[in-house]
Amino acid sequence: MAQQITMSVQDLMDEVRAQIEEIEAEDAQHLVHDPQVELVDLRDPRELERNGAIPGAFHCPRGMLEFWIDPASPYHKPRFAQDKKFVFFCGGGWRSILAAAAAQKMGLKPVAHIIGGFKSWQEAGGAIEAYEPRSGTSNKKPGV
Repeated sequence: MAQQITMSVQDLMDEVRAQIEEIEAEDAQHLVHDPQVELVDLRDPRELERNGAIPGAFHCPRGMLEFWIDPASPYHKPRFAQDKKFVFFCGGGWRSILAAAAAQKMGLKPVAHIIGGFKSWQEAGGAIEAYEPRSGTSNKKPGV
């Protein structure tokens, strides 16, 4: 007999959306150059290679987010210890809803997500650049 889930992914997203800040793509475009904001791209590297990247966004694979946030994790990234607002986005906005909720539950704040993700960013005419894979596993910008 097959397992029956008790909550759909849509139900889960609806539940946590009430607890997180959501930002329209048009409004998020004004945050790109804000030194107090860190845009976090949760997409798979293949999505980045195929569709490009938002200039200045930090890439964090969705599966590593909680590990990179936690200072006690051997995978911790100091970038997540900064006193900044973290704005998450993915391809269509679903992963970033859950990621923002998880990050907020872990104590990272303030956090938000871009409604509709990268697709909405593109449709709103947001700047896009070719994805340049970083060598090694650091993913750090100079000086960070």
